[in-house]
Amino acid sequence: MNLLGIVAVSGKPGLWKALAQNKTGYILESLDAQKTKMVANLTTAKIAALNEITLFGADDDIKLTDVFKRMKSITNIPDAKADGHSLRKFFREVAPDHDEEKVYASDMKKVIGWYNILKVLPLFEEEEPGAAATAPVKEEIEPPAAEAPAQPAVAEKAPAKLKAKKPVAKKS
Repeated sequence: MNLLGIVAVSGKPGLWKALAQNKTGYILESLDAQKTKMVANLTTAKIAALNEITLFGADDDIKLTDVFKRMKSITNIPDAKADGHSLRKFFREVAPDHDEEKVYASDMKKVIGWYNILKVLPLFEEEEPGAAATAPVKEEIEPPAAEAPAQPAVAEKAPAKLKAKKPVAKKS
C-alpha cells in the first residue's frame, strides 16, 4: 500500500494528495471526485502524512498502514457513522491490541472514512516504493566494500600535496 504523499489536514474533511511544496506550505489536491486544490499554510494548518500516523496501542503504537492491511481482508466493514459499540467491536478485530481508553469513537470513524476513500484508488494496491527499492540497494553497496583497499591509496596521495605547500610567514 503506497500512502506516500497522502495527507490529512486538520479542519478539512477527507484526504489530500501533496502535489508540490512552496515557500509557505503545500499545494494539495483532494482525493474526491471534485479534485479541488488548495494551498495549506504551514503556520496555520496541521498536516499529517498517513504513512506516519499511528494508533495508541497497549504496548507499542500500531501503524495505520497495518490497520488498513487488516481491513482489506475483512468483508463486512461497518459504516463510518455507526455507533461507538459496533465500531469498538470492529476495531478489536483489526487492531486487537489498541488502547481502548485512548482510541476514541471519533478516531475509529476517521480511520474507517479514510479507508473507504482509499480502497477504490489504485495507490491502495501499489507497494511502497521504499520497500521495493531497499533490497537492490543493499546488494549494490556490498560489492564496493570488497574493493575498500583501493581507497587508502588515494587518501595517501592527498596529504603529500599538503606537505608541499610552504607555510605563510607572519608580517610584523
